[in-house]
Amino acid sequence: MFVKVNGAGVELPDGSTVRDALEATGAPYVEGTLVCLISGTRELERTIDTYRIRTTAGSILLELLPEEAPALVEEWRSIYTGLENMRIRWTTPSEIAMGPLRTELEPSRDEFTYDEDEVIMSLSGFSPDSTHIIISKEPHSAVYGVPRENRGVFARLTGGKRTVERLTPDDMVKSVEPVVERKSIVESAAVTELNTELEEGNQIFTYVKVKPSPESPQSVEHFFSMLEDGKLRVDYEANSFIGFYSLQGIKKDPEKIDKRNRGAVTLRNTGRGSGRVYIYREDRVSTPSHNIIGHVTEGMELVDIAGEGDQITVECEPGRIMTVAMTQKEAEDYLREYGIEQIREGIMDDDAIVVVQDPPYTMDILREGKVRTVGVDQDKILEIELDPAAPRSSWYFRRLTGLIDTPIGSLRVHFAFPGMKVVMFEGDKSLAKGLIPENTPERCVKKGNIGITNMSRRHIGMVGVRLEDNDEYGPTGEPFNGTNMIGKITGGIENIEKLKEGDTVYVRERKRG
Repeated sequence: MFVKVNGAGVELPDGSTVRDALEATGAPYVEGTLVCLISGTRELERTIDTYRIRTTAGSILLELLPEEAPALVEEWRSIYTGLENMRIRWTTPSEIAMGPLRTELEPSRDEFTYDEDEVIMSLSGFSPDSTHIIISKEPHSAVYGVPRENRGVFARLTGGKRTVERLTPDDMVKSVEPVVERKSIVESAAVTELNTELEEGNQIFTYVKVKPSPESPQSVEHFFSMLEDGKLRVDYEANSFIGFYSLQGIKKDPEKIDKRNRGAVTLRNTGRGSGRVYIYREDRVSTPSHNIIGHVTEGMELVDIAGEGDQITVECEPGRIMTVAMTQKEAEDYLREYGIEQIREGIMDDDAIVVVQDPPYTMDILREGKVRTVGVDQDKILEIELDPAAPRSSWYFRRLTGLIDTPIGSLRVHFAFPGMKVVMFEGDKSLAKGLIPENTPERCVKKGNIGITNMSRRHIGMVGVRLEDNDEYGPTGEPFNGTNMIGKITGGIENIEKLKEGDTVYVRERKRG
């Protein structure tokens, strides 16, 4: 049987499942994410009532009238592709005509009155072999040899009136296509298990493809950070958009501001909900609070059916360029594939670990064609494991260090004194605002434990590490009730006692197994 996966056709044995189709085509798909299954092109088309006729003078939109003229609408669905590459047949002050096409309709010899913008199926010469599509430009009466059903009127003009006025017999129809609206997809699509059995003509959509905007480098990188595992979770659904809120609260500079057309991907850059990302199902006007991240080029079918709590596979082209956490040599080889020049700085040995790339943003790197990679010795990087029992404090720590955006972050030493057995790092009071007590210690704070001063104390947001066990005070020197414990150092602790005030230390997060 023949099916399509993300628009590409494939022949499969009868009885094949969605999973079989994915494996046969190698379609992009992250396990557990949404899959859209549509019964077939003809079945989908039966739910679509809007068609776009592209001509050499512009586009025209027609809205079908399936309730008023069901037989004529059905005839249109079977013949509309025949208009492609035909010239406009004739124009008068009252009408334009496209055709001829062949139908199986029965003509009548009656005269009927037509209103402006009505679209008529006319059997010229009372012959079904000379069927024309007539668009009425003004109220008039005529004998068109139309079928009796609804005076031959099967649609109305809903867009492109100026195009209709400009058309002449020298113009041509370039294409005619159904306009897929969200309601059509939702009515015809199903979210499936991968073991669902397929039928002839099925269409499967597995991922959303986004083309990032070069004019919004910060916003694009924010989006890349959300896509670390290749998928997004829908946190909010409305008729006109779906929203992704995993990095809300992070403000960005205004970048490209433009209309939020269907398929636009935007970032709220300020105000309530800053850091949220949206993909639009319907057109909306531009607003200064939304940066354009990019546009969906494939997979709007998934955007249309996704609901709150669903996860969707997302890919970007071009994808993210990220050298941080690679060795200098790995970065060199990686960048060469993109045609990007590497400029090594810091420790330049092949096995040094890249802790900073400059420019930091993918779109800037692609524009400039080169990037500085700053290396440090591998043993200079602290490995930490964050505690899920302190979600607010862990979030603050990731933002403070930059671990939200890159695989390796940094901290600046605020206090380090030989023999004190504690090192403290600078915080950010504005980011730490609202850092309520959570996961406060009850007994001994162990060597290597990391803590943050919470909002009950003056030095909110300060980060500290204990270098020996202590039964009274947390890693930032505060009492236990003023300290939120966020995790522990799992590698490189032997280097901490060598730190001095003003030093920068690099940190990498170890994921809990």
